[in-house]
Amino acid sequence: MTPHKTIRRHAGLVDEMASAQGIDLEEQILRGHFSISDLEDAVLRCTGCAAPEACEHWLAAQEGVAAATPDYCRNAALFAELARQG
Repeated sequence: MTPHKTIRRHAGLVDEMASAQGIDLEEQILRGHFSISDLEDAVLRCTGCAAPEACEHWLAAQEGVAAATPDYCRNAALFAELARQG
C-alpha cells in the first residue's frame, strides 16, 4: 500500500473509532479540546498498528456507541480522554 493510501486508511479508522465512541472529532477541535496536530499524531499512531483489519472488523460490528475501544487500539487513552470531556 502506498504511504498516501496508508495515511488515508488510518485517518478513516481514527475517525470511525472516534465515532464509535460517540466522539465528534471536528466538534472537539472547534471546542479546543483537540487540535489538528493531535489528529495527525493519532493517525500516525494508528499507522503503527499491526492489525488494521481487526479494527475494520470491530468497527463494522458496532451498533450504537461502544463502551470502549478494543484493547489493541493505540489511541484508546486519547479516545477515553475525549469522551470524558464530552
